Amino acid sequence: MTAVDGLSTEHAPVRRELPPSMVERVTLIMDLFEGRTARLSLEEVARCTRLPRSTAHRILDQLVRLRWLEHTGLGYGLGRRALGFGGGDGAHSRIREAAAARLHQLQLRTGLVVHLAVLDGAEVYYLDKVGGRFAATVPSRVGGRAPAHSTALGKAMLAWLEPEDVEARAGESIGRLTQRTICDMGTLHQELDRIRRRHGLAFERGECFPDIACAATAVRGPDGPVAAISLVGDAWSPLEKVAPLVVDAARQVSRELFPRRQAPVRAPRRTASAPVPEETWSAQAMDRLLAAGQYGDWQ
Repeated sequence: MTAVDGLSTEHAPVRRELPPSMVERVTLIMDLFEGRTARLSLEEVARCTRLPRSTAHRILDQLVRLRWLEHTGLGYGLGRRALGFGGGDGAHSRIREAAAARLHQLQLRTGLVVHLAVLDGAEVYYLDKVGGRFAATVPSRVGGRAPAHSTALGKAMLAWLEPEDVEARAGESIGRLTQRTICDMGTLHQELDRIRRRHGLAFERGECFPDIACAATAVRGPDGPVAAISLVGDAWSPLEKVAPLVVDAARQVSRELFPRRQAPVRAPRRTASAPVPEETWSAQAMDRLLAAGQYGDWQ
């Protein structure tokens, strides 16, 4: 038995060898995320990779900034870059393909601009824009972004997330874009509750841009919202009359994306005691909904 500095090797502390390169450390972390719904805490990442907590935190922060990962109240998960890596834009391409025909049908039937977007952190990310003569006046573009809390697209998706996730995404970035923008979390939660009571139908008039109005519904899968579709008009457009077309288009895209998994998505927890209505839209319920909003304000 040998000794080093007076200690026998039998009792010497075991030294943990760290991967020598940053690439290897990043690979250790990314390998932990086995699917788009995987969520891990900082402690879990540090424990599973055997990296020091400070090192794991520093690498995770860099990966979030570069959009390889996203960070919400539920933990770290795969970000937009990781989900699209290796296949163009991966999941986004599949969503666009499933929605393409429905977007064009919506545009032809209404003459309005149609958007398809996904939720990326606190923002909506536009995957597609189908327009008519009004398209040039709508300040959006494919590949562009907008704050989720200020758009019907974003609110339609946020409505189906847990309150903690909503606050983690929008809490620090929530702010006023126009005089009508929701700019505090309490009001946003109230609005999301109203959207759930309308079976997921979201409206906004002048919240993102002063003269723009939108009606939107989320495309939902078994694990939550995966995208949203909206109809866009000027602030005086009677969007309530065409709202059922948006609902129908989103349902068709959901069936296209998840043909064998049509179980209803569990609604997020709510502070109010009233139950969330079921997803079924009856003709009478839709008539009442549209009549209520025909002359009123959805905000």
